Amino acid sequence: MVTMKQPLLTRTAASLMSHSVHLIPRQMSIPGAAHLLTQAGVSGAPVVDDDGRCIGVLSTTDFLHFAEKGKASAHGQQNSITSWQVLEAEAEAEATVEDYMNHDPVTVAPDAHIGDIARMMIDAHIHRVIVVDERNCPVGIVSSTDILSAVAQANIPW
Repeated sequence: MVTMKQPLLTRTAASLMSHSVHLIPRQMSIPGAAHLLTQAGVSGAPVVDDDGRCIGVLSTTDFLHFAEKGKASAHGQQNSITSWQVLEAEAEAEATVEDYMNHDPVTVAPDAHIGDIARMMIDAHIHRVIVVDERNCPVGIVSSTDILSAVAQANIPW
């Protein structure tokens, strides 16, 4: 494992973030977004408006809410259908990402420090923050794994 020369607590979002950001248009269908995230191998992504500004986040938790709502409305009882049937039934209703996303995304500027980012994640009970530019357009994502990686790579005498 490579150790970082930069002291851990001086690390910023810009040095921690993944630059490859998969953006989800707010009008995309829920099954379409599920396919996009699965193909990308990520569990959540920022939702953007027509101008590319971050207006929300869609994560696996939101898909669970979608599945539970579809399950309850499809048959009026729990555990009566499988998840693929829920997605199929709801797809016909044309549920969009905007209907199920978290409308209050946690965002940070590229110069936010690792300690502040970690506190935000803990306080909000989330696993990623969206790094945005001055226009509120996503430029990266810092995940809890990114923070753990920075800690593991830090040259800290334990």
